[in-house]
Amino acid sequence: MSRVALVDPATAGPGTKPVLDEIHAAFGTTPAMFRAVANSPAALEMMWAGFGALGHGRLGAKLGEQVAVLVADRNACEYCLAAHTALGRKAGASPEEMGEAQAGRSTDPRTAAVLAFAEKLVQDRAQVTDADVESLRAAGLDDEDVVELVAHVALNLFTNYVNVALGVPVDFPRVALLAAR
Repeated sequence: MSRVALVDPATAGPGTKPVLDEIHAAFGTTPAMFRAVANSPAALEMMWAGFGALGHGRLGAKLGEQVAVLVADRNACEYCLAAHTALGRKAGASPEEMGEAQAGRSTDPRTAAVLAFAEKLVQDRAQVTDADVESLRAAGLDDEDVVELVAHVALNLFTNYVNVALGVPVDFPRVALLAAR
């Protein structure tokens, strides 16, 4: 049960209704996470703008979703794991690719380097080294890509924290956390 009210899009105030309407148009529904975040118009606006900006970034939707499932798994965020597994498949990733990403693995060297860096960011709380960044460059990423990757991880940390801390009910098909397998 959610620890905050889930804002009803039909009765939302003027500070959140326009954004909730955009979210509903994009998903065909208004996922519970957005309804929870809508308690703060500023947080909702920040989160939705972040998804929009990164959705048009250079890393691409598929890789962004692979990063998201890794981060969700490490933070034990069942909501984000379920949502991003579904979104990853929509972005063209196979179920195997999403499962491997959740485990921090990929047969693609670039994706593997990105996942390793993202995992280190989360587990070591951003205490990465020059060698960690160099491993991304060796995989073909430039500074723009590196900063965008950090932005993906940061946005996912925010959504993980919202969903875990506030007990947001999962409204996507469930996926087991690795620790639960």
